[in-house]
Amino acid sequence: MNILAIETTAVPGSVAVAADGTLLAELRLPESPRAAASLAPTLRDLLQKVDWHPKDVNLVGVTVGPGQFTSVRIGVVSAKTFAYAVGAEILGLNTFDVVAYQTPKLADYLAVIGDAQRGQIVGRAYVWTNDRGWAFFEDSGVVQLQEWLETLGRKGSVAVTGTGLHRFAQTVGPAVTVAPRELWDPTATTVAQLAYQRYQAGERGDVWTLKPIYYRPSYAEEKRASATSGHR
Repeated sequence: MNILAIETTAVPGSVAVAADGTLLAELRLPESPRAAASLAPTLRDLLQKVDWHPKDVNLVGVTVGPGQFTSVRIGVVSAKTFAYAVGAEILGLNTFDVVAYQTPKLADYLAVIGDAQRGQIVGRAYVWTNDRGWAFFEDSGVVQLQEWLETLGRKGSVAVTGTGLHRFAQTVGPAVTVAPRELWDPTATTVAQLAYQRYQAGERGDVWTLKPIYYRPSYAEEKRASATSGHR
């Protein structure tokens, strides 16, 4: 199975191709111009690098967030457009699941975090299992990092990783293990590996229903929700 992987939730993002679970090539997206302008030509260069025609791709794997509005949307829309155009299947992967997949066991629980702005984070926690590695435990919602980590710490030892550490690493207390910096950001290589694993396990996606996941609602949505709540 030929897999095209797209990851735009990290900065600068990356794309990769793999044959089954074997990586063939990966390219990082240039930080300038913005991903919206650079993604298409980088995908073209990537396919040329391995001598693939677009229709050689059988499966497109893409991170769907949580992430910032523009970056997540660019990746998801591009993946859906490509898959539809060439008749490939598609799988959307939670960005935090991708980061957890590339992280070894560092503690009983793993907290993967993203920067939700306004001094808050969005996170997803995993618990280590001997048969499946990191398994989903809970989503944090939009919270203060220390409060959430303290709650997890009452259950067992905790490690933390994710793109949110680029901002919050210095605020993590000594009781929590910080993952190595090279593991904080999701990569297209990991997207390809996880997409293949889940596809082999029977998971399927739908190009029509796949949607991005954002760190928090847009300002307009938050304002509308606040106004609605105030009229109750």
